[in-house]
Amino acid sequence: MSESLLLIAASGLARETASVFRAVNGSGAGWPGGPLIGFLDDDSVKIGTTIDGLLVLGRLDSVVEHADARLVICAGKGIARRAIATRLAGLGVTDDRYLTVIDPSVRVPANCHIGAGSILLAGTVLTSDVTMGRHVVCMPKVTLTHDDVLEDFVTLAAGVSIGGGVRIGEAAYLGMNASVRELCRVGAHATLGMGSVLLTDQPAESIWAGVPARELTRRKDHS
Repeated sequence: MSESLLLIAASGLARETASVFRAVNGSGAGWPGGPLIGFLDDDSVKIGTTIDGLLVLGRLDSVVEHADARLVICAGKGIARRAIATRLAGLGVTDDRYLTVIDPSVRVPANCHIGAGSILLAGTVLTSDVTMGRHVVCMPKVTLTHDDVLEDFVTLAAGVSIGGGVRIGEAAYLGMNASVRELCRVGAHATLGMGSVLLTDQPAESIWAGVPARELTRRKDHS
């Protein structure tokens, strides 16, 4: 029996993920499963509505009614994706339920690793020995070069460019067209503003921006 696919969180990212799903099915490559059946979302206003031709079927807890479905968490923020993954784990969802979504334009070299539930949108480039954790999101035209490591729940907005040997900590967020110099470290839960150029390590919890990037503030709460 073919597996169906559910998108968790009826967001803009979910609509983009649905577009990739349809493109992959149309090309006859990649996803070998069954239909894309809809969204789950806790927003009561959305439940029962149709978004991009797909029905919002119910709250996240409704995942237990779709035990055979594969899942993709489509919340835009890494912290939100982590919270959802934790909640679904409490409902018995394991990593093997999550589908990794890769746009047909993206070539993944054999020496790269992409974790469960990650999403790579059009034009993403991986050169060599890139390691990507669980539920990572790469928006269009992200460039990752040799030996980069992205920990779980990282979000890279459109046009981000990462030099070689960079490590990006869990649930960090890099804004549109930001760049990171080779061998730098971006700490967990850090935010790098759009268009920024990071030339040195960025501490965890911090918000940096500018050219070159400098600290603006330090987060007090990332829960």
